[in-house]
Amino acid sequence: MLRSYLPILIFLVLATGVGALFVAANSWLGPRYKRRPSTFAEDAYESGLPSEVQHGFRFGISFYLIAMLFLLFDIEVVFLYPIAVQLQAFGTFALIETAVFIVLLLVALIYVWRRGALEWK
Repeated sequence: MLRSYLPILIFLVLATGVGALFVAANSWLGPRYKRRPSTFAEDAYESGLPSEVQHGFRFGISFYLIAMLFLLFDIEVVFLYPIAVQLQAFGTFALIETAVFIVLLLVALIYVWRRGALEWK
C-alpha cells in the first residue's frame, strides 16, 4: 500500500526542496536595495506605455457581468468537444442530446441579450 504512494511522496519532497532552494537562492543572490526605489519605478507599466489607470479606479458592474457570461458560455461549449470526438461511438442519442444542449445555450444567450446584459454601459 505504501509503495503505491511512494512516487507521490518523492515528488512532493522534491517539489518542496526545489521551491525552498529557489527562495534561498533569491535571498542570497538577488539584488538588495539600500534605498527605497523611486515612485517612478513603482508605476504600472504595460505595453511600453505608462498606465493611465488611477489607483482608485473601479470597473463598472457591466464589465464583470460580461466577463462572467463569457466564461459561462465558454465553459459550456467545452463540453461539446468530447461528444464531437466520439460521436459515432455515442450514437444518435448523443446527437439529439447535443442538439438540445445547443438549443438551450441559444435560448440562454437570447434571454441574456434581451435583458440587456451584453450592453456596454
